[in-house]
Amino acid sequence: MASVVLTSSCSLGFSRIKSPAFLSRSGSNRVFPHPVSSKSTSNNSSFIKPLSLTPIISNKRIQKDHRKLTVKAAASTPASVNPPSQQPWQGAALKPLMASIATGVILWFVPVPSGVSRNAWQLLSIFLATIVGIITQPLPLGAVALLGLGASVLTKTLTFSAAFSAFGDPIPWLIALAFFFARGFIKTGLGNRIAYQFVSLFGSSSLGLGYSLVFSEALLAPAIPSVSARAGGIFLPLVKSLCVACGSNAGDGTENKLGSWLMLTCFQTSVISSSMFLTAMAANPLSANLAFNTIKQQIGWTDWAKAAIVPGLVSLLVVPLILYVIYPPTVKSSPDAPKLAKEKLEKMGPMSKNEIIMAGTLLLTVGLWIFGGMLNVDAVTAAILGLSVLLVTGVVTWKECLAESVAWDTLTWFAALIAMAGYLNKYGLISWFSETVVKVVGGLGLSWQLSFGILVLLYFYSHYFFASGAAHIGAMFTAFLSVASALGTPPYLGALVLSFLSNLMGGITHYGIGSAPVFYGAGYVPLAKWWGYGFLMSVVNIIIWLGVGGIWWKAIGLW
Repeated sequence: MASVVLTSSCSLGFSRIKSPAFLSRSGSNRVFPHPVSSKSTSNNSSFIKPLSLTPIISNKRIQKDHRKLTVKAAASTPASVNPPSQQPWQGAALKPLMASIATGVILWFVPVPSGVSRNAWQLLSIFLATIVGIITQPLPLGAVALLGLGASVLTKTLTFSAAFSAFGDPIPWLIALAFFFARGFIKTGLGNRIAYQFVSLFGSSSLGLGYSLVFSEALLAPAIPSVSARAGGIFLPLVKSLCVACGSNAGDGTENKLGSWLMLTCFQTSVISSSMFLTAMAANPLSANLAFNTIKQQIGWTDWAKAAIVPGLVSLLVVPLILYVIYPPTVKSSPDAPKLAKEKLEKMGPMSKNEIIMAGTLLLTVGLWIFGGMLNVDAVTAAILGLSVLLVTGVVTWKECLAESVAWDTLTWFAALIAMAGYLNKYGLISWFSETVVKVVGGLGLSWQLSFGILVLLYFYSHYFFASGAAHIGAMFTAFLSVASALGTPPYLGALVLSFLSNLMGGITHYGIGSAPVFYGAGYVPLAKWWGYGFLMSVVNIIIWLGVGGIWWKAIGLW
């Protein structure tokens, strides 16, 4: 039986076509634009099936509308189906992937230097390939890091347990927990409430808002010895809420309104505040302990703060201002913002039950971060306790935690880098590098000031190979302090400067210190800009701390 197929350049819409042929077959004079359901004529009256209403149109009607309709006859054959369009490539970006692989392969086959083990050199090639992949991002960061771990296990460079050992490290988990806290902070509305309070007080200008956050964080620094906890548990939720309240969101093109500058500023100043106090970063006591073992002089809390206070305050003032000039927010002033924020607060009304629970949990957690040393409760344990309260009370659900993909991605890539960097040290590569630097610099015959300057730069920028300040300090601090002292640098001054730089160097990458993955993971600043501005701010900080700081240290008798 022949079928009639109609094609038309215009839509028939809801027009009705009357045809004698159709009327004689269907007993109806209407054609619907879409199929409808009708009861079957079989005995089973409850059975419903779709009714085909393809019209059979008379030759006369076809001839009349031949300009609009094309009629094709086919002998019971289905209409031709266009082949499906080819799906776009869903895998890795090939050029960045090839660049990453090429880096590892080339270094793999470079002759191993004398004094370096084959395993250490192989791991270095995989580590650098992973870093290139993290920079160029052929895949999300967690996937790139997982490929690096896979390559290290596949080549027998690391065992499986060694490659994944850092997933038991508390710092990556503390960072992930910070994102869960941020979820509750924003979900309950507490974040917006505090954000509006800040805007009502300082929100007439973006710069004023930024400085209020910078100095708030600096005031908390000596009381909370974990920069990850300060950044992730307190200031990331607050900064995200401020950005959202000001209409600046990650991923929708509004990042530069406020969020990009504010996130980068809060991160860069977090490394400054960490360097200002002995108790502001978990690894600072390690620096003091290694200094005592090396030069037999104890760095006390007051001595540390006294030496750091002037260059630290100058950096806290200068760094946000420089970033404001070179990476400015598009919204710089909003005179009406404080008034609007107060109106928003009035509309929010009193705190809800969930807000009260969230605020109480935050106070409990921060209290444990401050006094945890007395109670033998570390930072990550305090954070887990806080999250447990939020889960039990339903303020945050586990499903919402699982949906925080950035938290799990950050946990993956940060733990992977910690593991690889840690084994570079265990395999002896870092000690070989330190000894080589000591021999080269010591043989130049320079004054102690110039020699110490070279050592400082090498110590600082070698942090690109570390995902942990504590690991860097443990691997290189003693060797660099020893050679600096041997070359004539006042030992106590050398110990303090290296201790300060052990914090400041965390600002050069998105993995170099605990606050880095927290603020980078918010998604407001592209990776290339994060690294670029990180390097620029490192130069600014070195100039301030060695220039202004050097004058201050001379004034207080350190040299």
